[in-house]
Amino acid sequence: MSLTIWVDADACPAAVKEMLYRAAERVQCQLVLVANQFLRVPASPYIRSQQVPKGFDVADHHIADSVTAGDLVITADIPLAALVVEKDAFALNPRGELYTHENIRQALDMRNFMDTLRASGVETGGPAAYSQTDRQAFAKQLDRFLMRGIHNRR
Repeated sequence: MSLTIWVDADACPAAVKEMLYRAAERVQCQLVLVANQFLRVPASPYIRSQQVPKGFDVADHHIADSVTAGDLVITADIPLAALVVEKDAFALNPRGELYTHENIRQALDMRNFMDTLRASGVETGGPAAYSQTDRQAFAKQLDRFLMRGIHNRR
């Protein structure tokens, strides 16, 4: 069974997409970018985009329904990451945090706690701007995951 990398592409940073294009070519795995708008992707037998209808969490539901065990999903959406991990797949956020069975519950609990704070009127601020450090952390974690995956397929 071959690896597919699914991307929650609507909010995915351009730098992450570029790294993923190169990685898909390098390791010859399928890369599917899912978005509710048309996405232009490089011509490649390994890379495709899939447009889904507009609507709340439509892309997330499509990815969660399509992912299979061992796949990798690129997303900053922790509830989507939790659904993916339930299916024995992996989720990697654009800042380099890999979600697995061991850590997804804590991440989901923290996300829900922050949602509760915001709903009660507490100003929590938004995420920091995407930085070079984030890019490097993502690249390092992606390479680590792909090398482990190639090793496991031998």
